Amino acid sequence: MTTARKATHKDVPAIVESLARAFYDDPVFKWLFPDDDRRLGQSRRYFAGRAHSLLRQDETYTADGGIASAMWARPNEWHDPPLDVVRQFVTLIPALGRRIPRSLQGLRAIEERHPKKPHWYLAVLGTHPDRQGQGIGSALLQPVLDDCDRLEIPAYLETGTERNVAFYTRHGFKVTEEIQLPGGPPMWLMWRDPK
Repeated sequence: MTTARKATHKDVPAIVESLARAFYDDPVFKWLFPDDDRRLGQSRRYFAGRAHSLLRQDETYTADGGIASAMWARPNEWHDPPLDVVRQFVTLIPALGRRIPRSLQGLRAIEERHPKKPHWYLAVLGTHPDRQGQGIGSALLQPVLDDCDRLEIPAYLETGTERNVAFYTRHGFKVTEEIQLPGGPPMWLMWRDPK
């Protein structure tokens, strides 16, 4: 049985590597970073930025030496600090190139639909492909979902992978909207009321 624990800065390299591999075939990451040969490196830079920003909230969970992680933002804290946004954008400019306007349009559409009501936000959940289907993702969700239920606070996420919709539905999430990224794949916005 997998036990979730809070991640530390020492876990970041393993977490970044696992997430980059977990999201390699993700439709949204293929849309953002279409060059198959460069996607792993571009994804590593992206997840390093997310880890840097979200670890401060002390709600990032990992298991089995960083083979998987769940990065949560606490209620009313889902916006990244402006300096983190600038840093991440500057890091990704070379990877996005001429796709910057399209990428920003898609990210803006997602952000505009982000719920205003206080909620826990699952920013990232991923497991290394070699370990998917073993219950690790479910174990990493549980600490915060337990808090959601105990404190009566909803949770929210977005996913760009259709098979993930069924996974999150098993954990109490429901699709509230499906949006189409410009020139790209659909994304499902999902909400979970506390039990």
